Amino acid sequence: MKSILIPLIAAAGLALVAPAAQAAGEAKKPRDIAFSFEGPFGTFDQGQLQRGYKVYREVCAACHSMNLLSFRNLAEDGGPFWDPHVANPNENRFVRVLAAEFEIADIDSETGEPIRRPGTPADAFPDPYPNATAAAAGNGGAVPPDLSVMAKARKGGADYIYSLLSGYQPAPAGLRIAPGQHYNPYMPGDLTPFWEGDHDKVPYGGFIAMAQPLRDGQVTYDDDAPETIDQYSRDVAAFIAWASDPKATERKRTGIAVLAYLAIFAGLTYASYRQIWRNVKH
Repeated sequence: MKSILIPLIAAAGLALVAPAAQAAGEAKKPRDIAFSFEGPFGTFDQGQLQRGYKVYREVCAACHSMNLLSFRNLAEDGGPFWDPHVANPNENRFVRVLAAEFEIADIDSETGEPIRRPGTPADAFPDPYPNATAAAAGNGGAVPPDLSVMAKARKGGADYIYSLLSGYQPAPAGLRIAPGQHYNPYMPGDLTPFWEGDHDKVPYGGFIAMAQPLRDGQVTYDDDAPETIDQYSRDVAAFIAWASDPKATERKRTGIAVLAYLAIFAGLTYASYRQIWRNVKH
């Protein structure tokens, strides 16, 4: 009997301890921002996307690539610079100017020599580094992740990106941080090995190689939106969410049309059924 009770008591003890051990390695839950594009009927705010692109261009693009995005995507339906009067995104005057701000590595068609030319709407967003080794060397050994599908790749999507960018805090007393690392409560990780305080009160979050990239007044907006860390974080998170799914607005519109068609078809089918079988006893 004793040989049976001892394992049961040990298992019960582990069950009580397990939740505390799991909680030690958690990141703080992202804040819910209720973005306009969420839900089946949500759409992107074009003004917010334009501001988000400006934050990306002036802050994020120095380190982070968007290899899956082309400049012409900015002018497609639902994009930041979409113009319903311009059928071809490559002809959008705003995008042509924005693309020309970048220098694109190319090959001279006559000499075969490498050249750098102004970007065109057909070009992909250029990578800020020539290769991963150079990217790591310029960022303390950590390669900045590509942002093309970041909102899809991270649990919480735009809410996570917003929370991470706006959630930097001073490291709690008792937390050992290596040089080149920064504390963020929304960064996934386990701080238990680096925590010298109460082991039942391990801080949320983890370490991130990127220092806080945003500060108040850093980017000048052309509208009346606040020029604050919070607003910058909202706008660039929305832009990254759009970049992760540029066809989202079109896809939702198509889905609604399909559901409306199916509803009408179901109604006609039911009406036909009642008409055909109205005089037949069941």
